[in-house]
Amino acid sequence: MSKLTDLSLEAALAGLKAKDFSSQEITKAHIDACMEAADLNAFITTDFTNAMKAAEKSDAKLAKGEGGALEGAPLGIKDLFCTEGVKTTAGSKILGDFKPQYECTVTANMKRDGMVMLGKLNMDEFAMGSSNETSAFGPVVNPWRKGEDLVPGGSSGGSASAVAANICLAATATDTGGSIRQPASFTGTVGIKPTYGRCSRWGIVAFASSLDQAGPITRTVKDSAIMLQSMAGYDAKDSTSINKPMPDLSAACGKSIKGMKIGIPKEYTMDGMPREIEDLWQQGIKWLESCGAEIVHVSLPHTKYALPAYYIVAPAEASSNLARYDGMRYGTRVEGDNLYDTYERTRAEGFGKEVRRRIMMGTYVLSAGYYDAYYLQAQKVRTKIADDFKQAWEKCDALLTPTCPSAAFAVGRKLNDPVTMYLNDIFTVTANLAGLPAMSVPAALDNNGLPLGLQIIGRALDEESVFAASSALEQCAGFTAKPEKEKWWV
Repeated sequence: MSKLTDLSLEAALAGLKAKDFSSQEITKAHIDACMEAADLNAFITTDFTNAMKAAEKSDAKLAKGEGGALEGAPLGIKDLFCTEGVKTTAGSKILGDFKPQYECTVTANMKRDGMVMLGKLNMDEFAMGSSNETSAFGPVVNPWRKGEDLVPGGSSGGSASAVAANICLAATATDTGGSIRQPASFTGTVGIKPTYGRCSRWGIVAFASSLDQAGPITRTVKDSAIMLQSMAGYDAKDSTSINKPMPDLSAACGKSIKGMKIGIPKEYTMDGMPREIEDLWQQGIKWLESCGAEIVHVSLPHTKYALPAYYIVAPAEASSNLARYDGMRYGTRVEGDNLYDTYERTRAEGFGKEVRRRIMMGTYVLSAGYYDAYYLQAQKVRTKIADDFKQAWEKCDALLTPTCPSAAFAVGRKLNDPVTMYLNDIFTVTANLAGLPAMSVPAALDNNGLPLGLQIIGRALDEESVFAASSALEQCAGFTAKPEKEKWWV
């Protein structure tokens, strides 16, 4: 049998049910792995004592042949998800030692299903970043080191790094403009952003409310199906939650895609894109054709406006959401000469550079005289982008695109160039603006031996087709490469 930390979530759950090993054994193995890989800085807060207690309870249930869909599985939770009694920071200093007195709906669903929570994973501050370098707790390191420290992508870099390094079986993440799929591509893992509204946002610290969506990062497509099935579900506490049943996602994995029409959007071919990414995209087309899919070419003409529209809408919503962090009720508080001075000092001390930049951008585009010129126009563009997809669905069932315009880059290389950093989201933001499900699947290594991903985008509420096409892509790619542990273990 493989080492317990090398198992997929699917295999681990099967082993637990078969009593090949106990939850306490596999949890202890992952705790040891977390400690050995501490230099990756994947966790902000660990909760190992409670994890072992939860594992003990899971073993008691498993001994009786009981337990939920995640019973006994040691998992990681992005530090954007509020967890009762466990420190939640959103990667920022401004929340201080905040310990929620409530559980967010997503993690409550997972605990209902028996997950064992190892701790809270590092992330870009308030999910604002594409490299996991804006965290107040230091950057996360990608386990795919190649002679230098590489970023794992962001904002869910801690989740992606932890899964790639085998220090948790799977992890939760969130995606506002690509923050699940881009880190998955950078780390050779699988990441899905479901349809907007599939997973409740209640109890998840908000960045941009009309774009944020929770999803999992895992090692396989099947593992993502298992995780998402548990995470998702209608929640009356979230006004944007969709009251629609989720199809059996595990059954969709391995389902024939013969006759499925896969669209190739011409606008996703961009100047300066590395030839190896273009070649991988063409290889992906051939793989899906070999599985019986029909390839059709489509146009999404407003794609070129997606990134600027996103970087108006998202900061605008962020400036509104982050107004609540003022040092009055919880978190960091820096006393000033008066109330306004206290606000200013608290927010200047508590927020990092990137968060302050986006608050300023958002406040500007919402200000008098600029709301119509910028924010309203961006929302109109967003509608046009959604209409492009609706027209594409008349010709195809799903789309195939690259996930990112590059592989992982070195820590510090792009941090001081925000425009270049924002371009990392160029292939992913459209799915968020239109509220569509999209998955990144690891497909190959580049010339430097770093992972590259391909993306499947589907119709709203049609996760079934996304999982079927992604599973086919996964089987054809046969991606089995792993980071070399000697490069990052202590």
